[in-house]
Amino acid sequence: MKKRVRSIVITGNGTNCEMEMAHACRLAGSDEVDIVYLNEIIYGEKRLDDYHFLSLPGGFLDGDDLGSAKAGANRIIHARVKESEERIYDQLIRFIREGKLVLGVCNGFQLMVKLGLLPSFGKEYRHQSVTLTFNDSGRFEDRWVYLKVKQDSPCVFTKNLSNLYLPVRHGEGKFFAPREGVLEKLHSQEQIVLQYCESDYKEPTMRYPENPNGSIDAIAGICDETGRLFGLMPHPEAYTHRTNHPRWTRETLPEEGMGISIFRGAIDFIRKEIL
Repeated sequence: MKKRVRSIVITGNGTNCEMEMAHACRLAGSDEVDIVYLNEIIYGEKRLDDYHFLSLPGGFLDGDDLGSAKAGANRIIHARVKESEERIYDQLIRFIREGKLVLGVCNGFQLMVKLGLLPSFGKEYRHQSVTLTFNDSGRFEDRWVYLKVKQDSPCVFTKNLSNLYLPVRHGEGKFFAPREGVLEKLHSQEQIVLQYCESDYKEPTMRYPENPNGSIDAIAGICDETGRLFGLMPHPEAYTHRTNHPRWTRETLPEEGMGISIFRGAIDFIRKEIL
C-alpha cells in the first residue's frame, strides 16, 4: 500500500495565509493536508508526530506587538499540551530530529528565527543568532521581487531551481546577522538559499526596491545545515497559478505558478527519503 504524505499547516493568533499554504501543498502532491489551530495541539487534539511536512504561514502573530513573531515563539516554547508535561516545543524538536521538513514563510520565517530553528548551527535549535527587523523604507512593503537561488545550498525545497519571482508583503523583513561569526558561517556553509536580485537574476542587490527591506547581503531566505528547515520572506504560496502574476494579462506565462516548485521539492523529498 502506498504511504501517504501528510502535511500540517499551523494557524491561529493572527496567521492569515493558511488557506493558500494548504492549497499549495495539495497542488504539489501532498496526499493529506490539515489546517490546524495551535490550540488544537495545546488541547492534545492534534500532534505534530502524525505528519511529515510542517508549514508555518504568514500573517501577524499576536499583532506583532512585541516584534514579529516574538510572542508566538514564546508560546510555542512554554505552552504545555493539556494533561501532559510535554510542551509544543518538545513535539517540534522531535519532529525536526526525525528528519521531517519545516517551511516558514514571512511571519513563519520570523517565527523560526525567533525560536532559534534557523540557522541552528550545530543543530542547536534554541539559540537565536539572526533576526528579521523593520524595513529600511520604514513602511510596509507589498511588491513582487526577483530572487536568485543559490545552487550550492543544501536546501531540499529548491533543488533544480535557479531563480524565482514572488511577492513580498511585510513590515519587518530586513534580515540581519553579525558579519563576523554568524554571517560568515552562513556563507561558508551555503545556508543562504535566496537573495534579492535585479530582473536579470544575475547578482544580489542592495538597491531599493529590488531589495525591498535592506536585508544584509540581500538575503531573502536561509536553511539549516541539513537543508530540511527553510525560511523565506517572499510568499511562494501566493504564486500558484499564472493569474496570480501581476502581468498575467500582458505576458505569456506557464499555467503553474513558480511558487509551487518549492512545495513540490518538499513533497518529492518526503516520498523519496522519509516514507
